[in-house]
Amino acid sequence: MKKYFDYTGKVVVITGASSGLGKQMAEGFAAVNANLVLLARRVERLEELAKELHAKYGVDVLPVKCDVTSDESIANAVEETKKHFGHAEVLVNDAGGEKGTGTPLLDFQNSDWEFTLNLDLTSVFKVSRGFGNLMKEGIAANKQTYGRIINIASIYGLVGNTALPTIAYHTTKGGVVNFTRGAAAELATSGITVNAICPGYFYTELTEETLKSDYFQEFAHRTVPMQRYGNPGELNSVAIFLGAEESSYITGQSIAVDGGYTAV
Repeated sequence: MKKYFDYTGKVVVITGASSGLGKQMAEGFAAVNANLVLLARRVERLEELAKELHAKYGVDVLPVKCDVTSDESIANAVEETKKHFGHAEVLVNDAGGEKGTGTPLLDFQNSDWEFTLNLDLTSVFKVSRGFGNLMKEGIAANKQTYGRIINIASIYGLVGNTALPTIAYHTTKGGVVNFTRGAAAELATSGITVNAICPGYFYTELTEETLKSDYFQEFAHRTVPMQRYGNPGELNSVAIFLGAEESSYITGQSIAVDGGYTAV
């Protein structure tokens, strides 16, 4: 009987892997035997995580310092991956950040808008282009049989938000959702699928204190049908599903993982 979702011998590249959802997904993929390329600017955190995952799961983990807004840095990450592994089956575009959160649209600054678009949207295009070419090359050379690009968008790429003004964030995440559709259509005959995950609110080391505040606990009970936020690891199964060789007929989709937030 076929064993589904076995990543033995497969390589998964994750941007923004030094913390938060990227770090959580790195452990999820390691648990199903994937070798990993961890990308972020804080390389010391990546090195520490690489040691932890190798010791715990026995997988090969390559930490690479990478600024996803820099063409040169992305090209270096692709080259390091190629030198170390020779191929990469899965790319998870998780890196991101924002400026101007809480600022109303009519007061929003150009510099904050440009920062967020560059980091949250343009980087997805650039990193996908770089590693997509590596996937195409690997498939042509029979080093791998498939490629998967998974873009981490947001529920706020699907709906608006009255809790807190985040206009640039909404714009970039909506762009990621439609970039996913466009890229999926272009790459549909290449053996590479492109899908997006739209997380709701998740507990991470950066959000835990805020989400446990009285305001956000009340917000969860009022707006999330499950009346809670996502726990660490609850995004991993969707990423593993979308990245798997068996998921060869799903492309161009955006899956909300939000406790039902966008269902009502």
